[in-house]
Amino acid sequence: MLDPGSLGGVEEGFPSDRLRAWYRQNARDLPWRRTQDPWAILVAEVVLQQTRVEQAIPYFERILARFPTPETLAAAPLEELLRLWQGLGYYRRAEHLWRAAGAIAREGFPRTYAGLLRLPGLGPYTAGAVASIAFGEPVPAVDGNVRRVLARYHARERPGAAWLRDRAAALVDPRDPGTWNQALIELGATLCTPSRPACRACPLRRGCRGRDDPTRYPAPRRRRTREWRLAALVLLGRRGVVLEARPRGPWAGLFGPPMDEDEGRLLARFGLTPGTVRFLGEVRHPLSHRRVRVRVFLAGTERDGEDPAARPLSALARRVLALAQEALGEA
Repeated sequence: MLDPGSLGGVEEGFPSDRLRAWYRQNARDLPWRRTQDPWAILVAEVVLQQTRVEQAIPYFERILARFPTPETLAAAPLEELLRLWQGLGYYRRAEHLWRAAGAIAREGFPRTYAGLLRLPGLGPYTAGAVASIAFGEPVPAVDGNVRRVLARYHARERPGAAWLRDRAAALVDPRDPGTWNQALIELGATLCTPSRPACRACPLRRGCRGRDDPTRYPAPRRRRTREWRLAALVLLGRRGVVLEARPRGPWAGLFGPPMDEDEGRLLARFGLTPGTVRFLGEVRHPLSHRRVRVRVFLAGTERDGEDPAARPLSALARRVLALAQEALGEA
């Protein structure tokens, strides 16, 4: 674990003053940068994980408008947050935020990096960002942007987690660690981008060892993408569509048409056979490390359905239902 008392120095030779000056002149005006409220900053950091800034802003504003404090979220059911979260993906983030709100409501808001790390779902980056921005603790916040900036500046193809932590910790400005961390992140997000870095405009260009071949650093991470085959059953009931809550997996807590990896098992669960359902087609849906392929079937039932608009649905569930709606419109 990082020792905040060991982070007082700045790495020798790093053009810190140029980066600070660049950030003062070029920082984007983002809603979470207009506040020191730790809850707003935490919400922003959770929403921003795996999400573009432009997409994150309206979600951040809607969530804070409905849940302006951790206590208001802790008092609400998870399903209400999930409805606001629809479209952002990575729904475990929403569950973690809800659980963290409960812990804060019970025990108070942690004001240190170590305390923030104990909240559900918070890793080193999020804890470092909130601790430094909201509470002024001199700890680093290493996200993908900071990883890319430091790897290029030092010409490291495969920077390890410990190396990145040590380099970032050596750079933290103890006088204003929150602004410093945001400056590094902003540089990676706007100039030191993955494929088309704007090196000529970069305030770190003079000392950057990777400036002649920046896209070489860091080397792409090796990821294995697997295929996940599922079957979905759209059952038209007497009052709507039969929906089920997902108990686990990437859509835990959300609702959607019944799904199963075993097509026959799915149909048998509702007393159906391949001859009694209509095959609508296939929906393909990307996840971070999996490609999902869903064969979609349609059937009627005497069960009571419900209005899908009243439930939090995953993007995949909405696509499955849209395929069924399209087929019904053509019938």
